[in-house]
Amino acid sequence: MINQVRNTVLAVLNKNNYGYISPSDFNLFAEQAQLDLFEDYFYAYNYQVNKENARQSGTGYADLKKGYEEVIDTFSVSATLSQIGLPGSAVFSVPTTATTGSNYYFINKILCGSNLREAERVHQNKITLLNQSLLTAPSDLYPAYTMEGSLITLYPGNFNVVGFQPGDVLCQYIRFPKTPKWTYIEITGGEPVFSQSQPDYQDFELPLDDQTDLTMKILQYAGVSIRESEVVQYSSSKEAQEMQQEK
Repeated sequence: MINQVRNTVLAVLNKNNYGYISPSDFNLFAEQAQLDLFEDYFYAYNYQVNKENARQSGTGYADLKKGYEEVIDTFSVSATLSQIGLPGSAVFSVPTTATTGSNYYFINKILCGSNLREAERVHQNKITLLNQSLLTAPSDLYPAYTMEGSLITLYPGNFNVVGFQPGDVLCQYIRFPKTPKWTYIEITGGEPVFSQSQPDYQDFELPLDDQTDLTMKILQYAGVSIRESEVVQYSSSKEAQEMQQEK
């Protein structure tokens, strides 16, 4: 899909001799455009949930919420968290490219122990009181966790000693999409030619029906880059029409 998007962007820009964007600039614009649309899915999903709660949404093919769920679920990952510190430590690293292979957008749940019990997230301002209470203190049956920066701390702190094994901490999270990259081979005296056989090639990870939205987003960035207000206005109006249709 990334090659079709780039060809369309260049065709629009070249039609009125607005200018040319290099492959490196296109890749920068493509990354930002994909991130914008990726985040928009969560706002759109929330909008559809509110419509469903207000009994204003449809069913079957008109169930837009289900479609957004399916797209978001394609970025769902389950991975074992990396332990920080000495064996037996209850501190783990949040999902990152270095630890799990991908950065997280948000964490859905953390499962820990041989039985993979779901841990409840607790805010830092409450965990002290919970630990001091005989009734609400986290236990092996009802574990909890807190987040501080890039660290996740599980409670009770001796979970790796009492019936738990190192590595028995599984995180289910929504990852960021991979950075798109349009790759090419150099042609002497001519245009670069698209080549998806390059090792660093990466297509867009969004659905095919987002191709138009990606094109419009990239045109906006390209218009700002080449200082052409007409390109920005054209792409913004098209994007507004698409958003209105989705509602």
